[in-house]
Amino acid sequence: MSSEVTIGTTTQADVPDVPDVLVGRPMRVEHRGGDRFDINVRGHVITVDQPVKDGGDDTAPTPTELFIASLASCVAFYARRYLARHNLPTEGLAVEATFDMGSKPSRVAGITLRVILPDGVPAERRDALLAVATHCTVHNTLETTPDVSITLSDAPAG
Repeated sequence: MSSEVTIGTTTQADVPDVPDVLVGRPMRVEHRGGDRFDINVRGHVITVDQPVKDGGDDTAPTPTELFIASLASCVAFYARRYLARHNLPTEGLAVEATFDMGSKPSRVAGITLRVILPDGVPAERRDALLAVATHCTVHNTLETTPDVSITLSDAPAG
């Protein structure tokens, strides 16, 4: 059983006064002092920082922790949708995540996720639930890596 979700795309006409390079799903990351940055996404603000031992103030998760949390929350979202679609309990659903770092280059080398099922999810639904959860958008992106482009730009005059 597979599930397909289609999400609309944004065009330049939908987002006036945004440089062509940002058309798609724009977000902005702004420096807030020290190692702290605010991430602005659709009017929401998420902060990242570094632990004190790494020179930050530990006021927020690190970008790497947020990356792992993004995967875990995506898996949780897909699992909850599956459970709800099949009129199964969702109370108590959780996803726990751990990760290992690699070096040369510095990166996440391994991720382990554990989906904690609510009471009452029948055994015959578990394989399908796992299949859906492992096809969340973030997991799919890790399995089929996107093209990433990083460019430099001067700050606007003013």
